[in-house]
Amino acid sequence: MFKIKYLVAILAVFAVAAFTVPAQTSAPVRGVVKVQKKDGTQAPVADATVEAYRVDLGKGVGPTSKTNKKGEFTFVGFQLGGTYALSVSAPGISPVVEPAVKPGNENVLIIASEGDGRKPSEDEVRQFVANAANAKPVDSKTAAKENEEYQKKLTAYNEEKKKAEDANKVVNAAFQEGDKLFKAKNYDAAIAKFDEGINADPDFEGSAPILLNYKAAALKNRALDTFNKSIASGADAAAKAAELEKVKADLLAAAEALDRGLAILKKAPASTDAAGQKTAETSKKNILANYTEVYRLLVKTRADVSKGKDAGPIFAQYLAGETDPAAKTKAQVTLGEIMLEAGESQAAVDAYTAALEASPDNVDALSGLGLSLVNLGYVNNDKTKFQEGVNYLQKYVNLAPQDHKFKSDAVALIESLKKEQNVTPQKVAPPRKRP
Repeated sequence: MFKIKYLVAILAVFAVAAFTVPAQTSAPVRGVVKVQKKDGTQAPVADATVEAYRVDLGKGVGPTSKTNKKGEFTFVGFQLGGTYALSVSAPGISPVVEPAVKPGNENVLIIASEGDGRKPSEDEVRQFVANAANAKPVDSKTAAKENEEYQKKLTAYNEEKKKAEDANKVVNAAFQEGDKLFKAKNYDAAIAKFDEGINADPDFEGSAPILLNYKAAALKNRALDTFNKSIASGADAAAKAAELEKVKADLLAAAEALDRGLAILKKAPASTDAAGQKTAETSKKNILANYTEVYRLLVKTRADVSKGKDAGPIFAQYLAGETDPAAKTKAQVTLGEIMLEAGESQAAVDAYTAALEASPDNVDALSGLGLSLVNLGYVNNDKTKFQEGVNYLQKYVNLAPQDHKFKSDAVALIESLKKEQNVTPQKVAPPRKRP
């Protein structure tokens, strides 16, 4: 066929021709169409369109044939003495032209490559035939070199394919086994298993971020278990401090895993299909939700309170993608608590205010905002902040159930500020929603 006999530039151009075929001066043409796949194998092309063009005469399209399930085609008779080009097109292959077919040839083999299934025009077919006529034959050395290069590419492709298949098996097994260990609360073994999956394909956006998120969740849960056990153990201060260092190490390792997962998703090319986009969005949302909890525990356990100052950007990303109003309010209150504990009173005010814009009677946000404003009053010696703080604390006291964790402290603080700062609680209007 043409690809073996000639060297030509593949120009996306091919051809066409008209003729009449007297039955008494004709001979059949038969052949088969196959597709050369990327893995080096060949397969018959069924239902391909094979168009005949007389190329030693003028223009015009001759008869058309269709391949059967075995890729075979047949033309009953081509006029003896003529020269024909056969143009082949079918879904899933690139158009291909056999440029010099003689009547009576019953062993035509046409090899196509995988492609877009485009059908060439008559002008393209004829241009392709003209280019073939002017091309120089391929010498044996060139053909051998091209075959060697092809075999190298095929070997590399097969090696890469096997590597991907092996990695996929490891990733799936690590996920399944790690999930069972995680649910059984065997966090040490779960973390090791998730690491196996991550290391098998460390930069693949379809698996690495998911496994990194699971690893972070296992580290976070292990940290919380360690913290709770140290509190319940009644150990001395030195032993508790040592346990708290383990808590800190696990939570910071969780943050590192989540950072890595976000970085992989950020670098990954945008998916072109809806399912791929949904997977990426879900992975990012899950990672961010997990990350907000890691920050909360770093502060709540007092493993690393100063780290809370860095929580803002992660919460901002999470809140930007969260559509559930209740979940958003909860996250804003959590951010306020983190910032308050970290000594960032103004950032805490901003977070609590955002929560109250959506939920004006949220008692946790009211108490947190009141306390944050009072803190700003002390830091800046600002009576206006004291007044605002007392106002929100009083609203909190009015709305909170009797057993709410901060109620008695809020009542005591209001009374203290009345005496120290000469402020009296006033009614507050709900914060205006930001545009």
